[in-house]
Amino acid sequence: MIKLFSIISCLALAACSGPAYKNPHIVIETRLGDIEVELFPGKAPKTVAAFLSYIDSGFYNNTSFYRVLKTEELPTASNTGIIQGGMWQTNPAKKITVPGVAHETTKQSGLTHESGTISLARLAPGTGNTEFFICIGDQSPLDAGRRGTEDGQGYAAFGTVFKGMDIVRKIQGQKSHGDKFDAAIEIIKITRL
Repeated sequence: MIKLFSIISCLALAACSGPAYKNPHIVIETRLGDIEVELFPGKAPKTVAAFLSYIDSGFYNNTSFYRVLKTEELPTASNTGIIQGGMWQTNPAKKITVPGVAHETTKQSGLTHESGTISLARLAPGTGNTEFFICIGDQSPLDAGRRGTEDGQGYAAFGTVFKGMDIVRKIQGQKSHGDKFDAAIEIIKITRL
């Protein structure tokens, strides 16, 4: 009987601990739904380590998706572009104090900016920190050696949407003018799974 109780207890604990993934997974909780993202520390170790440290520090609590790129003449279901979020609008003073991450190019990581890719936003190489974007459709021009950045270094891709691409498109479909949402889309928090 004790042996049976021990086995049942172990199974119950395993079931409660959540899924076991090879790579870390995080959840971006928004007012429009959740986005689960798989991160690739084996391909972009510095970027993933920095992003996870921001999550652990609570930097993304009560932040937002504030920027969007989309082709107006395409329906949302086939639209391409990006949604960008982070703490730039909600806590700019804190964002300024966060050091930049050493730039890991897509040539180094072997990743590409395909639909669902999460990548670090930046100005110059090594300036990216808390701001990130998610690709919708093929955004491979944002890869290193392509025309998407003046310096040709591209952006640092570091993961991909595992579940919730429908939420990414729902966010992209919100009203916007130019590259800004009319009303920022609240990120309630980002947590590790």
